[in-house]
Amino acid sequence: MLFWIILFCLLGGIGGVVAASRVLALPEALRKSLLPLLLSYATGTLLGTAFLGLLPESLELAKPMAVSTTVLVGILIFFLLEKCVISRHCHAEVCEVHGQAGPLILIGDALHNFVDGFVIAAAFLTSFPLGVAAALAVFAHEVPQEVGDFAILLDSGYSTRKAFLYNLLSALAILPGAVVAYASLAALQAAVPYVLALSAASFMYIAMADLLPSLHRYVPLAVTRRQLLLMLAGIGTIAFFHLFGLG
Repeated sequence: MLFWIILFCLLGGIGGVVAASRVLALPEALRKSLLPLLLSYATGTLLGTAFLGLLPESLELAKPMAVSTTVLVGILIFFLLEKCVISRHCHAEVCEVHGQAGPLILIGDALHNFVDGFVIAAAFLTSFPLGVAAALAVFAHEVPQEVGDFAILLDSGYSTRKAFLYNLLSALAILPGAVVAYASLAALQAAVPYVLALSAASFMYIAMADLLPSLHRYVPLAVTRRQLLLMLAGIGTIAFFHLFGLG
């Protein structure tokens, strides 16, 4: 059973990154022109994943006060993490590194992928068909989210090679999540809602603190309309997968 869990984790989690990485194969000029559009879409996918996926799942497993407290603490943690990232790159009061969301999206994604591995393993331990369905669900919601993640990493100054490599390493967190679940599912079940809440906090912080301010750099009304439509498209993509039980 462990073999099948690992195989379908690779297909579901790593496969989503590989499928989404096709955006990196686009010509550089086209990719740069698409980047502002992808950032708007990424903002929608992050908010949709946090509010329509992670938080509802967390609230089903733990008390609302515990979940909201975890989210609040998580936001403060990610604020401090971003400060640490900034201080490593810049020692001036005003610095161009501010708002670089790359490291944070990788941390948040790793948490999310760890939980995905946990979910896939738990599903396989229930029944083989349920495990396959869970792996397909992970693949389905990873593709649009990873497209947005690549946009964020490129906007943060990562090369296409580094964006792919670091996103792939983040996706590999699905494997320890699966192994931990397989080895001690009952003992660690209580931690799942808090990992989900922390992951939601990271996505909320990145969207609100880093991406939305960057979108405000483009002020014409036509640009604003396009940004809003793409944000709604990102939210709608995540909502679609959850509506049909794929997220």
